Amino acid sequence: MNKSVRVAVALVAVVAAGVISAEPPARDISAKRHPNLAEAQRLSRQAWEKINAAQAANEWDLGGHAQKAKELLDQVNNELKMAAEAANKH
Repeated sequence: MNKSVRVAVALVAVVAAGVISAEPPARDISAKRHPNLAEAQRLSRQAWEKINAAQAANEWDLGGHAQKAKELLDQVNNELKMAAEAANKH
């Protein structure tokens, strides 16, 4: 297999992996009950979408750092959801 074919196969694999994990964080915190947490969740989702756009614009070649940032934003989203659920108990 020549170098061009290997590079193309690797690129397809990277893009496919990005598409598989291309789901932005959920927006499921009630803005009526928790306006600040809902806004934080909205901004987290917006940041995730901007990172995703940056990845696409740079042909997914950002050294894995953008993907790591998206994973951290997924964690942020989960923590915000748990904070809202904890507040619902009071």
